[in-house]
Amino acid sequence: MNLSATQESPAVRVGLTALTVVLLVTLLLLPLAVVFTEALKHGLAIAADALVAPDAIAAIELTLIVAAISVPLNTVCGLAAAWCIVRFRFSGRGLLITLIELPFSVSPVISGLVWILLFGANGWFGPAFDRAGIRVIFAIPGLVLATTFVTFPFVVRTLIPLMEQQGASEEEAALTLGATGWQTFWRVTLPNIRWGLLYGVLLCNARAMGEFGAVAVVSGHVRGQTMTMPLQVEALFNDYDWVGAFTIAGLLSMLALLTLVVKAALEWRIGSRGGPLL
Repeated sequence: MNLSATQESPAVRVGLTALTVVLLVTLLLLPLAVVFTEALKHGLAIAADALVAPDAIAAIELTLIVAAISVPLNTVCGLAAAWCIVRFRFSGRGLLITLIELPFSVSPVISGLVWILLFGANGWFGPAFDRAGIRVIFAIPGLVLATTFVTFPFVVRTLIPLMEQQGASEEEAALTLGATGWQTFWRVTLPNIRWGLLYGVLLCNARAMGEFGAVAVVSGHVRGQTMTMPLQVEALFNDYDWVGAFTIAGLLSMLALLTLVVKAALEWRIGSRGGPLL
């Protein structure tokens, strides 16, 4: 019997569904269950003590600081880049899009090494910064640079298809009616893209807080000073502090689950307004 492209046999549907469920349980649910089980196996009080340890608090604070700096930077730069790419046609536009997507294809470790070559003690600009009393590598500026580079594409790649689909007719109408550029942006452009912008910021923030490779290279692994939460998990695990490692890992997992919930809500909101789902 011939089957159309939209009609599969019951055996195929059941097999694909079972395979999907097995993969979800094996690759997602089981690891999450192990993380929370190991974190709470000695009781909630022990896990709470691990979270309020000085190094853990420092790692959490540093993670939030780096995200609080890099995410707004990427939001502003991503919005400007998306506007430029969508609203203008110019020579080198394709190259600009390729460069924006470069962090997706480059290993985070390599991006960390690039910043060391630029701002390290023997780097191109490192000695000049040292003479000025500015420390970049093994300090917060280096962590912010590495995180910003890795997370840069998320906002701009979220906005480009949304802005292309919406077009520029409303903006042109506002300008025709006498609105200034800033008025058009704040009252027309930004309201139209706000849900897509929030979607990109959400993905950017999730990656910023969970980034490991790039920050591991530029951090120097100074406990209590340059260790973010992912680096702190590795350090505690290497010290055989299972409770501490899995407790912080559990906190990161909870943030990831919260991100998924908000992401699903934003996808529904964008989809209900006719925008593209990413």
